[in-house]
Amino acid sequence: MQSILRVVLFIAVGAVTSATLQAADDVEGSARAIHDRVFTIDTHSDIDLNFATSEYMPANHADAQATLDNMELGGLGGAFFIVYVGQAQRTPENYLKARADALAKFDAIHRMAALYPDRVGLATTAAEARAIHAAGKRVAMIGIENGFVMGKDLSVLADFRARGARYMTLVHNGHNDLGDSAQPRNELGDAGPAEHDGLSPLGEQVVAELNRLGILVDISHVSKQTMLEATKLSKAPVIASHSSVNGVFVHPRNMDDEQLAALKENGGVIQLVAFNTYLKQGGKATVSELVDHLDYAVGKVGIDHVGISSDFGGGGGITGWNNAGETFNVTLELVKRGYSEVDIGKIWSGNVLRILEQAEQVAAGR
Repeated sequence: MQSILRVVLFIAVGAVTSATLQAADDVEGSARAIHDRVFTIDTHSDIDLNFATSEYMPANHADAQATLDNMELGGLGGAFFIVYVGQAQRTPENYLKARADALAKFDAIHRMAALYPDRVGLATTAAEARAIHAAGKRVAMIGIENGFVMGKDLSVLADFRARGARYMTLVHNGHNDLGDSAQPRNELGDAGPAEHDGLSPLGEQVVAELNRLGILVDISHVSKQTMLEATKLSKAPVIASHSSVNGVFVHPRNMDDEQLAALKENGGVIQLVAFNTYLKQGGKATVSELVDHLDYAVGKVGIDHVGISSDFGGGGGITGWNNAGETFNVTLELVKRGYSEVDIGKIWSGNVLRILEQAEQVAAGR
């Protein structure tokens, strides 16, 4: 009798295991089909100054997290490649150096598109991004990180727009002439958490000029007061291009519930970022922990105000999404959490393309 019971138990356990494996296969198959259909955009991927040169080929540079090869492998449809210049002392010489470095990165992104015309296209509007994606190519868009690159000269913003800029982060680590940073730097002379108590008068002018040009105001890296003022002032939706939420893990770079409410009222989007130290305390974060932050934001502001970013090349990368070749793992986790294909399409690109279009409409006076 005991032998018969063991056989029955063995068969039952085997049947449960088989059913579980089949269910897992079904979820993964469904997720892969969705991943193949939706347009996936990573809104923050940093580049080096030697990008798109013989030293750093964008197709397959060995040390890069986001190459054309692994974007194609991972089904990542597009990315905002970032014109980033770090904060320095605010001197005429440093302003000139920052602008020169910024222009070099603009040129590098354009050079990538020229080097691989059959694989990637540079988009300067939401419509162009959709058309390039429909043609089966990767989409490159441009974001500026740190308003320090403009110095005190508003006129350069029109040149940046002509070169393809679609968002500009007002501040980086350390206060600048536009506003206060979430992370002041003593070595740059930042005497405390606030220099301007939010946006400076020049910063207010910059928000208006970005609206006029159709460039999204990026409120990642800025202090809470700077964020709230910029969000209230902007006539177009704002973007937090690479941030996470204090409701899951408290960090100076993350947004609290008051900020999330202001973002929703403005119509903007927070792009939850795959950056270990913004997601958890200590150790390597996981895709599941990234989506915990997204779940929280959805619960507070709704599915129309969230997105995804990596910060590859700038310190980003987590277990399961450490390079663009692993992008599918994010979609798989979203499917496991019960997000529909419509939801996933909004998260990956629909929301950010919507606010780009709205910024274009504001610039056109519509």
